[in-house]
Amino acid sequence: MTFQFIHKHRSKYPVSEMCRILNVSRSGYYQWTRRKESGRKRRRERLKQQISRIFLESRRLYGSPKITQVLRQQGVRVSEKTVARIMQELGLKSRTVRKYKATTDSKHNLPVHDNVLNQQFTAHAPNQVWMADITYVSTGEGWLYVASIMDLYTRKIVGWHAGDRMTKELVLKALDKAYSRQRPKGEVLHHSDRGSQYASHEYQRRLQKYGMKGSMSRKGNCYDNACMESFHSVLKKELVYLEKFRTRKEAQSRIFEYIEFFYNRKRVHSAIGFLTPVQREQMYVQAA
Repeated sequence: MTFQFIHKHRSKYPVSEMCRILNVSRSGYYQWTRRKESGRKRRRERLKQQISRIFLESRRLYGSPKITQVLRQQGVRVSEKTVARIMQELGLKSRTVRKYKATTDSKHNLPVHDNVLNQQFTAHAPNQVWMADITYVSTGEGWLYVASIMDLYTRKIVGWHAGDRMTKELVLKALDKAYSRQRPKGEVLHHSDRGSQYASHEYQRRLQKYGMKGSMSRKGNCYDNACMESFHSVLKKELVYLEKFRTRKEAQSRIFEYIEFFYNRKRVHSAIGFLTPVQREQMYVQAA
């Protein structure tokens, strides 16, 4: 405690004078200082290794906010500013690209559902609210279309399907996979945009078969399906815009790896307390 007192007040008073008054040796104080600096240096080196590991495990996608949260979950007390400084020092920079555009074919005469969800992006359990959307990926063979379904509570992609045509069969296969995977026991509120694929009679019959209630975004309002818009934006920034796919098969393989092994199981989400979707789902099951 004596050496700590001297170290704290060394800018105000001469070290030699404080050592004399407190009856301690200057050499002892300086030895303590060197040990302290050595310990700080070891902790910083260990922190550098932890930050580098988390950054690489995130596929070089996480910035300082997410890495800080992961470290805190692992019991490391650290500020975001410290993480940002170390990342800059190590040359670690998130490789995400910010660009995104979405389209919806809503020029049809098919019946549409009311906007039941109404931007209330909350759920109290898995399989209460599912959100669906379609996006597209450029390949050397042309477009690959991807239909995805997200569970609102866990943010898990519970079903998805990719194909070379943006048809009702594309979204039907994604829905069938989601139902087969999750086997929801109660009514699910299914929210999508009002595109012709989701409004088709075949898709609506499938919702009825699975005991699901339909909800659709208002015309031209992308915010009504914000969670799915966000997921497809992340998919583009963290995978699609960073790679060039020669074939649709290659793109589909990389999307499979991204969704099933990274997004659902490893990527933390701020909206669910910096957990992964699978962790969120498992925690609910354990609590129940």
